[in-house]
Amino acid sequence: MIFIVDRILFRFFILWYSCGVLLVGFNLLPSWLEWANAVFLIAAGVLGGFYFYHEYKIFGLLFSFFVFFSTILVEYLGVQYGLFFGHYFYNPDFGLYIADIPLTIGTAWLMVIATTHALVKPMALVVKQPFFQWIIYAIVGALAAVIMDLILDPVAANVKQYWVWHGDGLYYGIPFSNFVGWFFIALTLHALLWLGVRYLKRTKSYHPYWHSRMVLLYILMIAMFSIIAFINNIFFAPLLTIVLMSALVWVYKRTRRSQ
Repeated sequence: MIFIVDRILFRFFILWYSCGVLLVGFNLLPSWLEWANAVFLIAAGVLGGFYFYHEYKIFGLLFSFFVFFSTILVEYLGVQYGLFFGHYFYNPDFGLYIADIPLTIGTAWLMVIATTHALVKPMALVVKQPFFQWIIYAIVGALAAVIMDLILDPVAANVKQYWVWHGDGLYYGIPFSNFVGWFFIALTLHALLWLGVRYLKRTKSYHPYWHSRMVLLYILMIAMFSIIAFINNIFFAPLLTIVLMSALVWVYKRTRRSQ
């Protein structure tokens, strides 16, 4: 029964994703359908939560809630005080808000951490010493998150205006502090996750259904935002992101085959 629900959920997301690429990419989304953005982010986060639950059971569920609430708190501090990312604010296109923060941002972060975890986990296991596994996993996981943000931010901020930056930066007007913030927040979450996985002795486990789909989700998210960027005459960001993503996926496949 659970496996059937899993398949239905993933197929729903793929359908919603395909519609989103067409409607959002070519600016065909009517104003009355703006709530679809929230559904997309919620669905992506739920996929990440399903993955963590099936891979790590109750710990995975608890960690999913931790990611959701902790990142909303971090985003609140960012919006209110300019901490971590720089000064910015969100436009009301993401559904339910609490303290100027869309709750769907928590689900978006959950998707980021789940997909990068699945992508980087085999790479860490190449190293035999547990401490260095932890260090490599956390650092490469954080870099994988930043690579995704290299395309998310230029499109979301400059093309769709989902959020607006106060100030400027060399990379499409995005402050460098944003990428530093992404790195250290993702680094912290990955470091905590790996400690839990080590404690459970589940570092070498791979869920037969969800693990590969999380890697696919990482690729799909970058592909979607890259398509939107190309359509809107943004070329450097998607090319840079695709090259870096391709290198990560290549290393992932090599290490996965060896295990």
